[in-house]
Amino acid sequence: MTERRKAIVFPKNQDFLAQLGENILLAYKRRNYTQTLLSERTGLSRATIRKIEQGDPTVSMGHYVAVLGVLGLASDLTLVAKDDELGRKLQDIALLRSTQ
Repeated sequence: MTERRKAIVFPKNQDFLAQLGENILLAYKRRNYTQTLLSERTGLSRATIRKIEQGDPTVSMGHYVAVLGVLGLASDLTLVAKDDELGRKLQDIALLRSTQ
């Protein structure tokens, strides 16, 4: 039996996951959904729903997407890294160097 690897999540990034979990919690509360309803609609256990609310890094991204899908928010993920400011700056630096 192989040992499962755990993702290394640094504290700053854990804060982002915690914020995501809180956002999901608020989104389903605004819709008057319950953990039970989310569980039924996603096929996930209530324990997994609770972990998502807490921003648990051991929950797969697919499970987060399943919950976001039920909430009608899965397309929000397309906004992640859409405006890659650092990447654009690095690209511009490389372009400027190649013209010199």
